[in-house]
Amino acid sequence: MGVNMAEMKFEIAQHMCVLSERKNGWKKELNKVSWNDADPKWDIREWDEEHRKMSKGITFTEKEIKNLSQFLNSVFC
Repeated sequence: MGVNMAEMKFEIAQHMCVLSERKNGWKKELNKVSWNDADPKWDIREWDEEHRKMSKGITFTEKEIKNLSQFLNSVFC
């Protein structure tokens, strides 16, 4: 069963960084986002300039983002 994005409640609890920006103004960002009043999770997705529209994205728990960070450090350091 799909989820209607219009019914999704979200709040960007903390903006972390912009990863890239497209010519149309949409930005791929890393943020901590609370979905439907849940605890904020790490989130990567594209947002319009007003943060009203978004692309599909991926969320990470604290443990998942730490595991990803450790992996990236082992590859690039």
